[in-house]
Amino acid sequence: MSEKYRTEASNGDGGAGISSVTGGLSVAVASPLNPDRDPAASNPEQLLALAWATCLNATARVFVDRERRSAVRVEVELHDAAEGPGYEFHVDAYLSVEGADNAETERVLAQAHARCPVSKLLKDAATVRVHVEEYAVS
Repeated sequence: MSEKYRTEASNGDGGAGISSVTGGLSVAVASPLNPDRDPAASNPEQLLALAWATCLNATARVFVDRERRSAVRVEVELHDAAEGPGYEFHVDAYLSVEGADNAETERVLAQAHARCPVSKLLKDAATVRVHVEEYAVS
């Protein structure tokens, strides 16, 4: 396998400070559990939702006619871990395709979920699910 792209991100402050992509984006981060957090700062939950929504929809576009649109929304919840200390993410992705019935949307979702790199990372997690929903203009 040949490398197609590489990036690197770093964080030296934990849940309060800055996370940065080498040579690019810097994002203020704050724990969603901190009552004094900066409301403009992001957090891992939001960044995971953005990454998967972007990747899954970009991949779905490969399987959808160019005349139609698709949309993905991702919900990420932080829960106490079911086993052991700490927390865990519960993640749900919802795909919709303009003008498609549930069967066609399910087909697109299955194809996109099998091909999307973020989906491949998440697919075996017990707290990750994918769904179809009716397309709505936003």
